Amino acid sequence: MGRILAIDFGQKRTGLAVTDELQIIANNLDTVHSKDVLEYLAKYVANNKVDTFVIGEPKQMNNTPSESARFIEPFIKQLANKFPDIKIVRVDERFTSKMAFQTMIDAGLKKKARQNKALVDSISATIILQTYLETKI
Repeated sequence: MGRILAIDFGQKRTGLAVTDELQIIANNLDTVHSKDVLEYLAKYVANNKVDTFVIGEPKQMNNTPSESARFIEPFIKQLANKFPDIKIVRVDERFTSKMAFQTMIDAGLKKKARQNKALVDSISATIILQTYLETKI
């Protein structure tokens, strides 16, 4: 059984999270520059079996795609072309950034640490992955 890798794609940074090999636990993996994410994923997939990519799907409250969706769609096409054997699943990512920020507060992180946008992105990816795992059961 391979891992499930979650992607919180952004214009500047992309947060990544991954499951264990049994697909039970979601863990923060990394945050990379969005321009480098395909190269990063190629290296990761070369060393780890990945069954599924879970990608955040930005939506507005009325369930229509948000403005950032136009940046994600070309990335998904590139991802599908580069990794044709890995399934791609979309997961609603509404409120993940707010949930990530609240997680940082709950964890007791100081204000300076909470301003780390890379940390917010990787926590958001972990929340997206955890959401997928909970719906998969």
